Parts: sequence; C-alpha cells; structure tokens
Amino acid sequence: MTHVPLRARSGPALLTAAALLLGSVAAGTTAHAAVDDGLVLKYNLTETAGTVAADSSGNGRDGVISGDATPLGGEGLQLGGNDGYVRLPNDVMRGLDSITVSTDVKIAPDQGTPYFIWGLGNTSNGAGNGYLFTTGNSYRTSIATGNWSTEQTLSANRDLARGAWKTITYTLSGGTAVLYEDGTEVARKTGVTITPGSIGGGTTTANYLGRSVYSADKYLKGQVRDFRIYNRALSAGEVRELGYVSPEQRVALDLQELSLGDTSGVTADLTLPAAGPNGSSFTWTSSDPATVSADGKVTRPAYRTGNATVTLTATASSGLASASKSFTVTVLEDISERQKASEAAAALTVWDAGAIRGNITLPTAGLHGTKVDWKSSDPAVITASGEVTRPAYGEAPVELRLLATVTAGKTKEQKRFRVTVLPLPKAEAKEGYAFAYFTGNDLAGENIYMAASRGNDALKWDELNGGKPVLNSSLGTKGLRDPFVIRSPEGDKFYLIATDLSIGSGTSWDASQRQGSRYIEVWESTDLVNWSAQRHVKVSPDTAGNTWAPEAHYDEKIGAYVVYWASKIYAASDPSHTGGTYNKMMYATTRDFRTFTEAKVWNDPGNSVIDSTVIEEGGTFYRFTKDEGQVSGCLDIMQEKSDDLLAVDLPATNPRNWTLMGNCIGRNAGTGGVEGPTVFKSNTGDKYYLFVDEFGGRGYIPLESASLENPDWKLSANYELPRAPRHGTVLPVTRTELERLRSQLG
Repeated sequence: MTHVPLRARSGPALLTAAALLLGSVAAGTTAHAAVDDGLVLKYNLTETAGTVAADSSGNGRDGVISGDATPLGGEGLQLGGNDGYVRLPNDVMRGLDSITVSTDVKIAPDQGTPYFIWGLGNTSNGAGNGYLFTTGNSYRTSIATGNWSTEQTLSANRDLARGAWKTITYTLSGGTAVLYEDGTEVARKTGVTITPGSIGGGTTTANYLGRSVYSADKYLKGQVRDFRIYNRALSAGEVRELGYVSPEQRVALDLQELSLGDTSGVTADLTLPAAGPNGSSFTWTSSDPATVSADGKVTRPAYRTGNATVTLTATASSGLASASKSFTVTVLEDISERQKASEAAAALTVWDAGAIRGNITLPTAGLHGTKVDWKSSDPAVITASGEVTRPAYGEAPVELRLLATVTAGKTKEQKRFRVTVLPLPKAEAKEGYAFAYFTGNDLAGENIYMAASRGNDALKWDELNGGKPVLNSSLGTKGLRDPFVIRSPEGDKFYLIATDLSIGSGTSWDASQRQGSRYIEVWESTDLVNWSAQRHVKVSPDTAGNTWAPEAHYDEKIGAYVVYWASKIYAASDPSHTGGTYNKMMYATTRDFRTFTEAKVWNDPGNSVIDSTVIEEGGTFYRFTKDEGQVSGCLDIMQEKSDDLLAVDLPATNPRNWTLMGNCIGRNAGTGGVEGPTVFKSNTGDKYYLFVDEFGGRGYIPLESASLENPDWKLSANYELPRAPRHGTVLPVTRTELERLRSQLG
C-alpha cells in the first residue's frame, strides 16, 4: 500500500540528505500483483477533482465523494470532519465468509469522538443495525449483527496515532480476526461467530469511508487513501507488504510533517520536537546558539541592535537512515526597558480587590522577566507578600492601598490598587451536610449534581434541583467528574474543582490517560448556591496524559491550598504519549485557584495510585488513596498519615514519609472493589465517615469509624444516599447554609 508522497514545499524549510533523493522519496512501496487477488473494490483516492472515487479493481464499484471532502491527488482525499465521506455501493459484503479491509489514514489531531474510520452495514433510526467498522479511539474493529450490544470486538487497547499516516488492516476468516498497524499484527481474536456476508442478510445500505453508521457520531477528519476490500483474509506477509514503512520512509514522512509554525517574528522560546509521529528521533543544531539554543531557548538581541536570523536544523533518524530539514528563524530585537515595565505593570491584577476574604497572590515576577515589589498601606491587614488578617466579625471592612513597583533593568513603573478586606463571618455550628457528585459515564452523568442531608444526618439525603445538574461545563472536554468542594479557612468562601473528562463523548479510558486534559475546572461561591463563571485552569505539565480527581486541603504552614490529583507522566521524548507509565499523585499550591505553582510529584510508590483525599485531625494529616492493585494487592483504599501535608514519597523513599495505617479498607469492610473516597468528620464529633464508590456493585456507599488513629471501618447501616452518586464530596454546612440550599435548589 502506498503512502503519501513527498512534494516540493515552499518557505524557509529545506530538506537535505541523499535518502530523500532515492526511490524511497515516494514514501511508499509498490503493491505486488498478488496483493490484488480477491479485491472486491479498491479506491486509490488520488483524484484531483470531482465526486467519483474510482474503483481500480476492475469490478466497477465506484464510490461517491460527498460533503466537505477534497481530492488532493497524491496526498489522498481530505475529509473536513463536518460531513465529508465516501459512500460505497450497497451490499459490498454480500456472500463474504471472509474479508480484509485496509486503508491508509491520517487522523487529524483534533478529531472528535466517537467516530468511525470506515463502517460497512446498516442504520435504523439513527443507530447501527448490523455492521463492521474500525475506529482509532481506541484502535479496534467490531462486527455486529444488531446494535453495539451485539459487537464482537478486537482491540489494540490503545489509540491510533494522530497526525501521521498509518496503514490499518483487518482480516476475518474461519472465526479468527486479526488487526494490523503498518503491517504488524497488534490484536487477534478467535471465536468470532459473525461473518461479513451475514450482516443484513447480505443487504447493507450504509457503507462508508469516513462516516459512522451511527448518525450522532462524528465524521472522520483527516486524510485517507488506498482503501481496499478483499473477499479473503490476506496472509500476514501480504499485509506486511501493504503496510511496511522503511526507515527511509519514516524519516521522510516525519520531516515532511515537521513544522515550527510561523518563525518570521519570534519573541519567545520555541518548542523543538524530540520525535516524529512515524517513529523518527530528532536532534537539533543552531547556527547561533546564543540567540536560539539547540533546545529552543530564545535570547532576543538587545534593544536597538536589530533582529537576528538563525538557522535551526533538525536531523531525523530511524535505524541507519537519516535526513535533515532546516528552518529560518527571525528573532526580533528586544523591546525597551520602559516598554517592558509598562506592559508588565498593565498586566498586574489583584483578584477580588473589592471583597478580599483570604490570602491573596501578589506576584514577585512579571512579564518580560520583570521584578515586582509590593507595599501595603496597612501591613497589619495585608502584608507585602499577600497574607491577610481580616477584621473581626461585626467590625467594618477595611479599605487600603497596595503599591506594585515593576522593575525592568534600571527602569521602574508603579501601579496602585484600592482593595477592601471584609470582616470575618459569624462562627456557626455545623448542623447539616451538602453533597456534590457526578452520576455516570454518559453525557448526562458527567455534570455536577448536589444533594442535601435531612437535618444533621449524614446518611439520609435528598437530591437538589429536581435531580438535575447544578453545574455544567462549557470548556475543555465539556465533561465533569469527581467534584470536590472546599470551604476556605475563614469559612465564607467555597471552591469547587472537578476533573475535565468526558467518557460519555466516546473517549476511551486509554486515550483519556494519554491525550487527556491537563486542566481542572474551577468555580467559586460564597453561598453554595450561586457560582462564578467556570475557569479552565492548566495545572499539569505537558508530559501529563491526564489530570484526574483533583482535591485540595488548606495548609496553615504555607498559608495556601495544596491541590493534588492523579496523572500519568510520560517521558519528554515521548510527545505522543505512546509509552508505558502509571498514575501517580501530583500537587501544586495556590491561594486563589487561579495562579498555581509548578506541579510536583507528591506520591509515587512505584505503581499506580489515584483518588487521594485528606482530612486533618490534631495536626496529623490522614490520607486515603485508591491503590490500583499493585501496592497492596487489592483494588481498594489504603490509609496513611503524616505530620507534614507536603511530605513526598517516591519509589526509592525508605522509610516512607507517610506511614501506612491500613489497606484493603473496603474488602475488610465486606465490599467489592472501591475507589473515589471522600472523608469527613460527623458534626456530632463521634465518628468519621468514608464514602467510597463500589464501582462494580452498589455504587457510592458509606463506611464509618470511631477513630482515625485506630481505624475500624465498617459499612454504615440504614443509609439513603441520592439515586446514583459517583465520586464526590460531602461538606459539613451550617443550618443557614443547609436551609438556603433546600429553599433555593430544593
């Protein structure tokens, strides 16, 4: 099977090396005649115009190109992702006991899910009704006699790489299905009981390349070429011939794809990729390392010395093959100190200046590497580093001024802020509970729901807002899971943070941990009823594949919140996140849930852990974490303690800084596998509750213990939780807060 050929490119990038001048420049191999044996249809998809996908098999089964599909000649057929696809003739699988389907595909990086690369079958009332299909998320092929519940699937258990040409092939014969990627077997399944010809009794009218048989699914966005269907299962050798990519081809393809974007006016550091999507590794050299280093660090020429022109050269290597590509980079001269100071001062802000309720962020570094110094007109209320002492309850608010002095070289610029610090709230006893949670893995479930306790009973609950969500997401994946609510130490502000993840939109669990979100979703409130606009805040590094179940705890020692979550961290040399790793607990600190410190590892025992939650009692921090099964041997919750919330444990830490107090908590209490713990002290002070998600059984269930220091977790009796809560937070509230929730959201 041929791959996209290289073509002449305009602009500042230049390709060099003898490898690109050889026959491999075609970036593909010529299929042997034997691989044409048994073709049902073959679309080269090298047309340059028109709406006909010509069948080169000689069988006359031309396809129809529709929607936002654009023929690109040798680069295949471009599919725009809105409504572009190729319609195949009806009944293409009639009479087939065996089949091979193969195509070259280049999936766009922003492909939506769920989607089919190709689907052959029928649609009834918008749903698939007997079909054969392949998708890239995760890379799998399924054959079905009816809807999804009848699917017989084989999967590579990972996603197909995006932004790179891939040859994908599926064969089925004698009940054995095999899935290939670039000519290499990646999955095999025996015992398949459905044959292609049996689908629809041989009648299939929804046969598509680039479109799903499910009407609500996304269309394919990317490029396709060389689509084939055979009436037999190709041998492994024949499939290898279709999909083989030589080292020279990998190098050529990766260099063709390599781009640094617009380099005509560079003012900031550049990201220089270490590897290409087709498997080549990149090394970089610079003609002027003092201006642009080989790792992309940019140092602008001094003000009024003129711009600098630098040549960056990438050398791609795969096996013994290598080639180079050069980029011309123009680095703009630096701006003046006055402009730096002015722009940095303009960018400064003091959040919530009119109603300050806690410590604030006063940055000491500004734009353009400037230094920022602060002065307060009343340091007893707000210090120069942002610590806040509020007036006592009943006293008047305090108005004061903050002065920021921005320094750039020898130039200084000042900016003044008027701020108001509110008095502390009235201290009130906690006489009820609020519960925030999500409900499931579908689109409806991945929102924030709330419930209120019946009086001061933590085991009896009523759903709020008529059982409908109280918060939805309009940012990121638009899915919300694992909500966590924290009350400020002063007592009159709440922050709600949640996982940015949508399994309901079709994202696989594997994809969500490789190319998942690096953001958390944030809201704030002063009454638990009225919430701020949503904030989409990046906390994880670019090497992270996910940011799961964020929670927070206020640390009096540092005067800030410690926010922690689970992430899989991949090697910097693996930008596509294709390698193997495991979840570890990360943390960052913040005062305002807007500005976060750089993420660091908090808990890495050498195996996967997720879903940590913390409660403090008498200066000791008790941490509950879900062990993914390799630390303690069970998919369950373990309990640890430490006198230092920020104590870090790594695989080599011995002894551990967090002392293990117990593991397999759920199993010992008689539950199945559990996750998603939330822990809180009863308002009566006589017990502690640990709500956990028995994910394979009853859902969220309450455990209780009379002590944290000497825990004996048992299943609570006579509980009435909301209808279908999943991982969330129980928050003790005052009578006023409980009544407000019930009256305004009830």
